[in-house]
Amino acid sequence: MMRINLLPHRAEKRRARQVQFIALSAISVLLGALLVGAVQVANSTQISFQESRNTYLKQEIAKLDTQIAEIKKLREETQALLERKNVVENLQSTRSDVVHLMDQMLSILPDGVYLKTLKQSGNKINLVGFAQSNARVSTLMRAIDDSPWLDSATLVIITSSKAGGGRISEFTLNFNLTKQQEAVKTAPAKPVGAKGQVS
Repeated sequence: MMRINLLPHRAEKRRARQVQFIALSAISVLLGALLVGAVQVANSTQISFQESRNTYLKQEIAKLDTQIAEIKKLREETQALLERKNVVENLQSTRSDVVHLMDQMLSILPDGVYLKTLKQSGNKINLVGFAQSNARVSTLMRAIDDSPWLDSATLVIITSSKAGGGRISEFTLNFNLTKQQEAVKTAPAKPVGAKGQVS
């Protein structure tokens, strides 16, 4: 005997496939939402971590800027102290030069020569004076060159004029004040007197 199935099997299969499709779609949407949420949480965590690192770096940079400013200030103070130290040392090393200059000028100044101005700039000396004759100016220049503390006498200008019924020469000359150590080394030995001579 033959059996005939009159039930709508195609409609039931179609309904079952629709239910399966809806279930898979719901699961896909749910998985997609979970994945998006996980990515969002991960991104938020990384952003907050990076922001905390940026904040830390900014704080450390501010500390370093403060330290750099302090170091710069200390360097400027050190440089100022070194400059002051050099000035003091320079003054210490040259404080006796003026004494030697005046002593030498008193000992080498020939008769008939009068000083008007005496200016010192470092080791350079500028002298302006009056002399009774040009020969006395030459004598002064030779005395300067022979001095252990003075050298390089150079005549700048010499002019003649009348004063008090006579003629005088106004002159300007430059010379150098030698360093103390050099002067001591190059100073000629003083001759021993008759009592100090060794036979």
